[in-house]
Amino acid sequence: MDREYKRRLFSKTFFQVVFYYIIEGFKSTIRSGSRCMAVICSFAVFLIWINRKAIFNCDAPHPGLQNNKTSSLLFFYVVGMILYFAMMMVLFGMPKHAKRYHDNFQRAGMVNSAMEAPALLERTYDADNPKIQRLVFFCKGLPVSVWNDNKEKIQSALNISIDRVEQGSNNQLIVVYAIDGSYQLPDMIEWSDKILSSDGFTLVLGESIASAVEVDLSKVPHILLGGSTGSGKTLLLKLLLMQCILKGAEVYIADFKGGVDFNRSWKTHAQIITEPDELSKCLDELVEELHRRKRLLVDSDCANIDEYNRRYHQQMPRIIFGCDEVAELLDKTGLGKNDREQVQRFEAALATLVRLGRAMGIHCILATQRPDAQVISGQIKNNIDFRVCGRADDVLSQIILDKTDANDLISKTAQGRFLTNTDVLFQAYYFDDKSDW
Repeated sequence: MDREYKRRLFSKTFFQVVFYYIIEGFKSTIRSGSRCMAVICSFAVFLIWINRKAIFNCDAPHPGLQNNKTSSLLFFYVVGMILYFAMMMVLFGMPKHAKRYHDNFQRAGMVNSAMEAPALLERTYDADNPKIQRLVFFCKGLPVSVWNDNKEKIQSALNISIDRVEQGSNNQLIVVYAIDGSYQLPDMIEWSDKILSSDGFTLVLGESIASAVEVDLSKVPHILLGGSTGSGKTLLLKLLLMQCILKGAEVYIADFKGGVDFNRSWKTHAQIITEPDELSKCLDELVEELHRRKRLLVDSDCANIDEYNRRYHQQMPRIIFGCDEVAELLDKTGLGKNDREQVQRFEAALATLVRLGRAMGIHCILATQRPDAQVISGQIKNNIDFRVCGRADDVLSQIILDKTDANDLISKTAQGRFLTNTDVLFQAYYFDDKSDW
């Protein structure tokens, strides 16, 4: 692409952006009485200034108007007023720091092949959370994936901390939600019962730089957690299971480490499974319950458990199956024929639960720290829409998130720092299960 062609492309984009600023400036002027008065007064001053000789020196009217009122000078007056009006609208329509953002994108190399940097079109603040900025950028040839891949570069260039990047109303608009770059996530946020969501079966995981991170099990029925030893994965699993118990769910927890991570208080609230035969019986019962509920919903013409409970004033509880190390259940390495067949039954039962459990109110929260792609089958993983990973190596990060971004968390010292498969970084709430709850 030669320089002249780049210049023409740049000019077209420049005028598109300027036209957008003019339209937005005109809209904001119509909505604001003070801006309307500012435009009117500035026009009056402009007209007085260009006709100052005719106004303040009556004996010497402007020669152009004296000789020919329809002369070309009148044309220049009109053009001048139009340009002045356009300039006013651009000033009213251009967001604060738009030029600085454009220059900083250039510095960071965040440009397309025509050397065009994103242009800031809108900069607003969230009414409920004023620290969150909503930045709308116009850019060609820089899709959302490029923004996510260059998130750290963008944060450094603009001095912001990005919460998330989304596609705008069309493919040339990118929406960035961010806060000032001086803000950092705390290393620990203690859990409080006040944090428990009162909204149905919504579970709260922690806080991102912008807001609380939540997942509604009625919409996103299953969760996959990953992270190396010491990442806080087990604490996050306990946090989620505790909320399920407080919301009235029946909770089953498979822990083949002997149940040492779940103290006596857990045994009063949930069924702890530590042996393969117990697990086999539990999963068979859950699959049987799933089919029973399925028949019940079909016969009652209800789409899901919530509709059934509302229509028949029932309190059919949700069922949660949690597992602290799913790899221990599904790994077939070195097993004999009978044990291998048992693991295959575990895998088939879990696949059935994650595939069909949402409407029937049966949910799986699975955790793993073993980086083995052969353990968690695609049938199970592909039916789990919400996935979270703490610090992990490239292999485990790829298994959980389908990308290696969680490897970057290794350099962070804070335990409980997690990344979702939707690119939201958050600090999980610290839940002390040793105290009474």
